[in-house]
Amino acid sequence: MSVYLYRLARWAFRRRRLVLALWILAAGTAITLSVVGGGKTDNTFTVPGTESQRATNLLKEKLPALSGGQTQIVFATHGDTKVTDPSYKAGVEASIERLKKVPQVGLVTDPFAAKSVSENGNVALGSVQYAAQPTDVKESTLDAVEAAVVPARNAGVDVEYSGSVYPGWNEAISELPELIGLIVAFVILTITFGALVAAGLPILTAIIGIVVTLMSVSALASVMTIASTSTTVATMLGLSCGIDYGLFILARHRNNLLTGMSIEDSVALAAGTSGSSVVFAALTVMIALCGLAVVGIPFLTVMGFAAAGAVLVALLIALTLMPAMLGFAGNKVARFISTPLRRGHHESVAQIAANEPDRTFGARWARFVVRGRVPLLIGGTAFLVLLALPATQMDLGLPSGSSKPKSDTARKAYDLTTANFGAGFNGPLLVVADGVPDAAAAAPITGRLAKIPGVVSAAPMAADNGVAVIRVTPSTGPNDDATTDLVKRIRDDRTEIAGDTGATLLVGGTTASNIDVSEKLSSALPVFLIVVVGLAFLLLTLAFRTILVPIKSIIGFLLSVAAAFGAQVAMFQWGWGQHLFGITPSQTISFLPLLMLAIIFGLSSDYEVFVVSRIKEDFTRNGEAVRAVRRGTGLSARVVTAAALIMFSIFVAFMFTDDPTVKAIGFSFAVGVLLDAFVVRLTLVPAVMAIVGAKIWYHPKWFATYIPDLDIEGDRLQHEFERTRPGGPRDERPTEV
Repeated sequence: MSVYLYRLARWAFRRRRLVLALWILAAGTAITLSVVGGGKTDNTFTVPGTESQRATNLLKEKLPALSGGQTQIVFATHGDTKVTDPSYKAGVEASIERLKKVPQVGLVTDPFAAKSVSENGNVALGSVQYAAQPTDVKESTLDAVEAAVVPARNAGVDVEYSGSVYPGWNEAISELPELIGLIVAFVILTITFGALVAAGLPILTAIIGIVVTLMSVSALASVMTIASTSTTVATMLGLSCGIDYGLFILARHRNNLLTGMSIEDSVALAAGTSGSSVVFAALTVMIALCGLAVVGIPFLTVMGFAAAGAVLVALLIALTLMPAMLGFAGNKVARFISTPLRRGHHESVAQIAANEPDRTFGARWARFVVRGRVPLLIGGTAFLVLLALPATQMDLGLPSGSSKPKSDTARKAYDLTTANFGAGFNGPLLVVADGVPDAAAAAPITGRLAKIPGVVSAAPMAADNGVAVIRVTPSTGPNDDATTDLVKRIRDDRTEIAGDTGATLLVGGTTASNIDVSEKLSSALPVFLIVVVGLAFLLLTLAFRTILVPIKSIIGFLLSVAAAFGAQVAMFQWGWGQHLFGITPSQTISFLPLLMLAIIFGLSSDYEVFVVSRIKEDFTRNGEAVRAVRRGTGLSARVVTAAALIMFSIFVAFMFTDDPTVKAIGFSFAVGVLLDAFVVRLTLVPAVMAIVGAKIWYHPKWFATYIPDLDIEGDRLQHEFERTRPGGPRDERPTEV
């Protein structure tokens, strides 16, 4: 593999103008398709095959007016004024009449006719039922809903929204986190390299890659359903992996330059050696992300493919565009910043790293780890296990209005509804009775539902075409365990509830759908873990031609991801981050564990490949296992540290958004990357390898016969390169291009 990458990089270097033009063309084409397609992502989560989805499908077929999304409208007054006062009531009633005329609206509930007014008279609950699914409700329809409630607002009534779709539900995600992440990445790279051009190149190439990815995702959103979170995850991984992959090749290239190699040879050799590690690291990430497809949930599958696409683009950018850009940069990547206080400092550090690696801080850290390998292994493992303990109390669910910022309309609606009616009014259940001739025939079912413990009320919504819909209001909130128990109780007792009507009952609605999604995701976790870890085990075994290294890698990943789970539960579920980050305590997002398993496993394998390939490179040359651990860890520590800090910074930047889902994803990824890079890969991994010694590279004899040696550390390429260069590469000085 290293030979092919060497040739590809040399080709890209020599034809750098063509390569740059092709990538600019790709970005331009993606932007054009995105603009023409006009696709938009959404926040809807559906799971085919669940009961709630069957209920939706039945309504689509027989009662389409109630089959779509729903908006709950909260009309509120304050103090001694009441929403039932003539002037306020007239404004609300006028709004209700206007809502009935909005396109795509199938049914509007008048709060006064339905007696949905709080005891104190301050709050009235209305609702709008759409004939279209949330993803199909047009923006113009939501604008019309906003315009329809103007009479109520003019009368002095506060109007807030919640539900599966409502005005402002699909807010555009801010670009601020990306900007913050890029700025921090540039600072880290400037400190790492001490050269502005070297710091800017990985960021520039990553930006081109993320433009191609995001515009392609946007174009696809015009022909398929793509969750908004997909673009967030793709952006996180596209930027972080794009910068990291470019960084690994650039760091190797600059070291080659500083040892006296020509620019073209240096670029090609860097891609042939570090590039091999980049390929296997990227493949591991993509396997983990594509493995989300085994769960069988469309939005998660699409999210995984979108993120995998971002990683694939980052890989292609690193292998082609980065060598081309290094050709344009020439020796500028080794032109160092000079300050009056520390003149020549950056150049001195770089020269030491290239020519005297044993004098670097990374080398000192590696020697420290090898000397104290046993206590560090015990202490590091105990630390991760301690952090993981809160994960035993993880409670999965999908976010509701209660997890939104206090300024969000859904949060205001949730709080007003809870305070004046009860938490259960925020997430009513829809019980669909199939096989009843009219509303009168469904009355016994409604009566039995109302008597179930945990039900505040049960009221008929509509009946037609042999189907009746009954709104059941729980006494507990949509994310409460008691509500989940209520849904299960209704489903278990559906025969008794239907009685002699002969009806078939299905429990649906947004709350039931969220419960179904969470349960499906929870049950899919073990299967997903086995599939992804199994595939990655095979890939790492193929890469390193040993069984012990992949086993060690997987155990390290399980420790770091468990610790990240624990930190997430403490910060978001227990509320430890409430004052620090403005986090509202809530359930752990049900798809987050799967996403964390996929991404943190992939990224942990990144660092595993980068560190272990340098250790194996030294072991292959010198045959001394402990020395190889010291040398390999020391050589990779600086660049792995920079890469991990960049990823950490990009993920942390996403915590400064208002979206609770994005906050949770950013925090979890950041903690997972930090723990895996510094505690596992740069501490526990070299400690274990120093303890095991040369046995870590053991493999059965048949490996040599049946398993190809892919040479990801580029040892054969390095030997061939040095053999064919008269006098060796150190005899040449860098030349300008």
